[in-house]
Amino acid sequence: MADYQVIQLRNDSSCRWVNIDSGGMRKSEVGDGTLDQAASANDGRPVIGLLPSEEVLTLTTELRARGNRLLNALPFALEDHVADDVDSLHFAPGTRLDNGLLPVAVIARDTLDHWLEVLRFRGLEVERLIPEYHGVSDVPNTLSLFIEGNTLMFNDGKGLIFTMSHARPVDVLAAAGYIEHDNEEDDRPTALQVYCDDAAESAFASDWDALRHELDSVDVLVLNEGALPRLATAVATGAGVNLLKGAYASKTSTVELIKPWKVAAGLLVALLFTGFAGKVADYVRLGEEEAALKARFTEEYRSIRPSDQREILDPVGTMGSLRRSLGEAAGPGSVFLPSMQVVASAVGGSNSQIEAISYRAGVVDLRLTAPDVAALDRIQQSVNASQRFTATIQSTTQSADGINSRLQIREGS
Repeated sequence: MADYQVIQLRNDSSCRWVNIDSGGMRKSEVGDGTLDQAASANDGRPVIGLLPSEEVLTLTTELRARGNRLLNALPFALEDHVADDVDSLHFAPGTRLDNGLLPVAVIARDTLDHWLEVLRFRGLEVERLIPEYHGVSDVPNTLSLFIEGNTLMFNDGKGLIFTMSHARPVDVLAAAGYIEHDNEEDDRPTALQVYCDDAAESAFASDWDALRHELDSVDVLVLNEGALPRLATAVATGAGVNLLKGAYASKTSTVELIKPWKVAAGLLVALLFTGFAGKVADYVRLGEEEAALKARFTEEYRSIRPSDQREILDPVGTMGSLRRSLGEAAGPGSVFLPSMQVVASAVGGSNSQIEAISYRAGVVDLRLTAPDVAALDRIQQSVNASQRFTATIQSTTQSADGINSRLQIREGS
């Protein structure tokens, strides 16, 4: 589980920070000081930066494009909602909401560049940059309001999130359309949860009374350590729009891409190696069988021509020469070699192994081990299909290696 350092950035060069894992479990006390102090306490953790609320605008769009097409289309789709030149702004899409709208965080490129430079100058590995008000709790059917200093951050649990400065809670609820309205929708949240410090609880006491007349319930929770721990929990578990999209997206190294597939890749390599080793073993076995057949052929040939002691390199050619010299007369050589050709064709590819071959008076006795009865039957049918030789199964026994069998092959049907 990833362990992050969440840093709440401020424009006066101070900050607050806390360590938290991706499951929302807090790992340290809240720190308060300078960015240099935060960097000293980092210990190599990836950083999630919370940018000051006033620097990021959040809009929504119905655009359905994806990837680079979406990034290229956003400035044109939202240019009527921003005051600055879209070329000076960065648009970062978030995760599409249940109502089909896509939240988009908008920030000046100069501002984003500044914060990235400030953080990276101190050797901090920035994984995400998120507007701090995106860390306000997203609770279904509940209005959430965080108050920290002069900043009020709001989330209605239905996709509406925004921030206001130097305002009162009643102003925030009015701007969101939850008081002094004529809309009587049944599914509108009517419960409000407020998170603030002791000073805000006392300063806005009259607002709490007014809001209790407008809503079903108003709960005020005092945060002794400020809003950061709760904001950090939300963003560490995936809440908020990450501004590092498009040209600002982190460049993932090839090693990082391979890491999740390391085990699968190892298994694939092992499988390929096993298959290759099996092929090599088959090649060696077939080479040995070929050598045995060649030796047997040489023995039979020299029983016919004992004076010919040359090494036989071409058994087929030698057999043809012998047959021509004998005028196609029947004899041991005219049966044995063709029968071996038929046997090789029948056994090849059946995953069977020849244990022994004997030849006497035009009859070939073959002992072999087949993986199953079906394979043995296919060998017999293949020999019979030659239209010259007939194979008869003399015996079969079951063993740990398969089916041990003795076949008799003779010329004629």
